[in-house]
Formats: sequence, structure tokens, C-alpha cells
Amino acid sequence: MTIKRVTVLMGGASAERDVSLRSGAAAAKALEQAGFEVTLVDCNRNPAELVRAITETQPDVVFNALHGRFGEDGCVQGVLNLLGVPYTHSGLLASAAAMDKGFARALFQAAGIPVAEGRVVTRAESTGPDPLPRPFVVKPLNEGSSVGVFIVRENQPSPLADWPFDADEVLVESFVPGRELTVAVMGDKALGVLEITSEHGFYDYEAKYAPGGSRHIMPAPIASADYAEACRLAVAAHKALGCRGVSRADLRYDDTTPGRPPRLVMLEVNTQPGMTATSLVPEIAAHQGITFPALVRWMVEEARCD
Repeated sequence: MTIKRVTVLMGGASAERDVSLRSGAAAAKALEQAGFEVTLVDCNRNPAELVRAITETQPDVVFNALHGRFGEDGCVQGVLNLLGVPYTHSGLLASAAAMDKGFARALFQAAGIPVAEGRVVTRAESTGPDPLPRPFVVKPLNEGSSVGVFIVRENQPSPLADWPFDADEVLVESFVPGRELTVAVMGDKALGVLEITSEHGFYDYEAKYAPGGSRHIMPAPIASADYAEACRLAVAAHKALGCRGVSRADLRYDDTTPGRPPRLVMLEVNTQPGMTATSLVPEIAAHQGITFPALVRWMVEEARCD
């Protein structure tokens, strides 16, 4: 199929709406530079309006620049499958699996990918004693971009008693000290490992998207064997979830214990990684000589329904 028209879905109604708008605008500009006819669609949660917008724009491919719920969790993917319109990034099943952090953990463990000690707790359980020794991390099960992630340290109140999200369950994991790494995967190949440093203490929402919120070191300054292992784990996680196109795996690199070899721990896989000016996948791809227009062109050419 000759691809000429691309419709970019962006915005949405999740907590990551602003980031999605920026991702969509940046991706659209790069797609135009790559030679496509591009239409931007600012989405909401109304599937009828989404269907109408896609029908009116008649795209050969949809570039999905939505983040968070509805756009990243399999919902939009299901609509596009029904319409028979090829789309970028992962399909329905992989998107839903990756977005559910508890389910993704189980898939990682089954594939032999190391994860932090953790479990899913209910609101009822959260009113009792700490679910894990401190420090531990609290995460919503189905939000992205570190939205709602808290590190609970000694002498700090736990957010579980007054959880701001509407879900009845949350994921708690032991805090893994050390360094923050991220790996871009393109198809079945890891493009490289980048280290993220931030004065926020971890790569939270503000560190990800505020100018100067974080510092990126590419390639990550770690031992070559550990670099290769981070790449291997990212590809393994990509495959365990059934991802396609581009994904980004976030890991912790614990090199804090003298006399013990460093360890790598998988945090999560992002099936809809950001495409903003401060985003990580375009930066890692650029280090491999892949321009942003070339990256999005490849994503569009690899688009399909599944």
C-alpha cells in the first residue's frame, strides 16, 4: 500500500492530555517533513466522534500520539481495529497488557525478566500497616508518565490512606536504589540505553516534561556487559507483552552495594512513548543516526491492525 495520508490522534481526556498535544504536534511536523499529508485530530472520550473524524479524514494510516487512558490502554486500538485502519505502536492486547502494571509484572516474571518485590493492594488493605518495608513505591495500575507515583520513605505519610485516583487497587513495589535507565526498542532491536538524572529523586512527571527537569546521558555510562543486558531485557519485555513498532523500557540500575555486582530491574514498558522536544526515544534514535522524520516514517510504514 502506498501511504500518503496520515491522521494524527492527540490530546485525549487522560491526565497526560497536554503531553499528548505536544507529542502530536511534533510528530505531525516530522511526518510532513517525511512527505506525508497530515491531519491532526484532537480526541476526547466519545468513540462516535472519533469514528467520524477518522472517516472524514480518510487516512491510510493513523499515527497514535495519545497517552494514558483511552489512547494507550487498548481502547482506541480496538476502535481502529473495527474500522480496519492501520495504526502505529502496539496493538490492542499488548497496549492493554502494558498499561496494567500488575499484569505486566506477571508477564515479565514469567519471561524471566527481573522486577522489584511488589504486589497489588486494595483500598481496604491500604488502611492497615505498610504493605512493604520502607522505602516503597506506590503506583496507579493504569496511568502513564509517572502520574501518581509516590516514593514512601521513613517518617513520611503514606498516600494510600488518601489515594487520589478512582481505582480500587494500586501497585506497591520495593524502592530500588541506584540509577534510572531507559531503552528504546524499534521493531525487535534495542537502539540504545540512556541514563536519566533528576534533582526530583526519580523520573516523575515534572522531570519528564518540564524544561530542565532532567538530564539525559546518552549512551548510559555503565559497563558494556550491563549495557548489553539492559538492551536484552528491553527487547525481551517488548516481546513478552507482544509489542510492535516503537516501545521504551524503563529500568533501575542498582550499583549501590559495595562488593555486589550491579543489578537491573524492569519497571515498565511504555507502548506510547512521548514524542516531545524532551522525549527520550527520538533522542536515543538520533544517537543512532535516525532522524525524527525517519523515525516517524518507519513507524507509519510498520503500522497495521491487530
